Amino acid sequence: MFGINGGEFLVLLVVALVVLGPERLPHYAEQLAGLVKSARRFAKGAQAQMREELGPEFDDIDWQKLDPRQYDPRRIVREALTEAWNDDDEPTAKKGAPTAVGGGLDLGKKSSEPAAKPAAVPYDEDAT
Repeated sequence: MFGINGGEFLVLLVVALVVLGPERLPHYAEQLAGLVKSARRFAKGAQAQMREELGPEFDDIDWQKLDPRQYDPRRIVREALTEAWNDDDEPTAKKGAPTAVGGGLDLGKKSSEPAAKPAAVPYDEDAT
């Protein structure tokens, strides 16, 4: 909770007792308790409203998966690339259609010659 250990919490309590005094401390403790209760009531009301609006789908949501603390961009990219490479369900080219191989088109001919290199892209020095 806020990175405070037990010793620091005790020091804060002693400082609050000295600063606020024994007369005002119970009043502020009551206000703090009321604030915590109203925050819990607000959270439960928001959860109930979400359940009501989403219906039975609310229980099907995997909240652990949506936790932003588990966000790892490297893992997400790795999974996306692996999924793209392992997608064998849908063929990318029709059977018998020419496919791009080594920068040229493979028209079904088997050749030991490498494919021709594409022409150089024109470069305009004035445009840059």
